[in-house]
Amino acid sequence: MEKNEKTSTPVEARAPRPAPAAYTVLSRKRLTPNMLRITLGGTAMAKLAPDCEGGYFKLRFPDGGEGKAPVRSYTIRHQRPDSVDVDFVVHGEGGHAGPAVEWASVAAPGDEIEAGGPGPAKRLPEGMDRYLIAGDMTALPAIAVNLERLPADARGIAVIEVQTEDDIQPIAHPDGIDLRWLLNPHPGTRPDLLAEALREAVGASAAGGSGKIYGWAASEFASMQALRTYLRDECGLDRDHLYVSSYWKYGADDDGHRAAKQADAALAG
Repeated sequence: MEKNEKTSTPVEARAPRPAPAAYTVLSRKRLTPNMLRITLGGTAMAKLAPDCEGGYFKLRFPDGGEGKAPVRSYTIRHQRPDSVDVDFVVHGEGGHAGPAVEWASVAAPGDEIEAGGPGPAKRLPEGMDRYLIAGDMTALPAIAVNLERLPADARGIAVIEVQTEDDIQPIAHPDGIDLRWLLNPHPGTRPDLLAEALREAVGASAAGGSGKIYGWAASEFASMQALRTYLRDECGLDRDHLYVSSYWKYGADDDGHRAAKQADAALAG
C-alpha cells in the first residue's frame, strides 16, 4: 500500500490492468465510401462485459517491423453475445494511411488483433432538458450509440460532419433531436465548421433555450477547441454539463496529437 501525502491515510494500490485479449476478425464490410466496419469475435467475447457499446477498445496494430505495436482507441459501435462491431474512418486509404486504416483495409476473417479494455463509454446523462451534440466522422460511432440510447422525449441538436453525402448513415434518434449533417470533403481543413453550424442551429431552434443543457463534442483537435469555446464560453456549460475530446489532429501523427492534447489541457485548466 501507499500513503496519500495530503492526509497520510493509507490507500489501496491500483489494481493492474488486465492483459489485452485476442479477438478474431469475423467480417469486413464497407459501410459508406469512407467508413469500414470490422466485426470481431472469438473466445475473448466470453470475458467481455455485457454492455460495452460506446466504450472503446485499445487496439494493437501490427508494428511493421519497427518494434512497438501502435495502439489506437476505437469505439465499440454494436455488441452482441458473440461479436462486436468497430467502425474505422478510412479517408487516408490508398494514401498516407495510418496503421489502423492499413490494417482495417485488408483485415480478413480469421485474422486476430489484440484489444485492451474496453474503456468506459462517454454517455449522455439522463434528465437533461436539452442536448447539444457535435462531432466528425471519427466520433460518429459514439454519437450514434448515444442518440440511440436517449429517451423518446429527449430534445436537442446533433450536428455530424462527414466527407460526402454517401457517408450519411441512418441513426435512430428521438423526434425531438434535430439531427443535421455537414459535408466536408477535406477533414481537418475547416476547424470552425462544426461550432458555427451548432451555433446557427441553436440560434434558430427552441432546442437551444433555457433549462438543464448538456454538451457533448468530439472531433479533430482544432475543431474540438472551437466547439469547447462555444459550449463552455458562449453557452456557459461547466464541467458537470460538458464533455469535449479530440480524437485526432490534422497534419500530426499520434505522438504529435498526444503532445498537443497535453499542452492544451495544461492551458485550458
